[in-house]
Amino acid sequence: MKLIIAMIQPHKLPDVKEALYAAKVHKMTVSNALGCGQQKGYSEMYRGVLHEVNLLKKVRIEIAVNQDFVEATVKAIIKGAKTGKIGDGKIFILDLYECIRIRTGERGAPAIG
Repeated sequence: MKLIIAMIQPHKLPDVKEALYAAKVHKMTVSNALGCGQQKGYSEMYRGVLHEVNLLKKVRIEIAVNQDFVEATVKAIIKGAKTGKIGDGKIFILDLYECIRIRTGERGAPAIG
């Protein structure tokens, strides 16, 4: 079992969801996040005052998958999120020690579904 965490551009979320659905991955958690990497932020003028924006809006997607879905999930995220420019995001793959479905008490791979 693996936990896949992807940090992507907010406007690419519909494309990533579409690619994941095509790869038969339907279960995910999506949340808004702030962060910066190579982009380093930008400057903007608001009411005559210069503001440095260092933390940019991102979307964090978390997906728990069984081992046989890891590569398909990663490929789908890349397919949906890639623009070829700095700021496309990152994918992290972590070992998932345990998963428990609260409703049924199932544990492990069957609980992920």
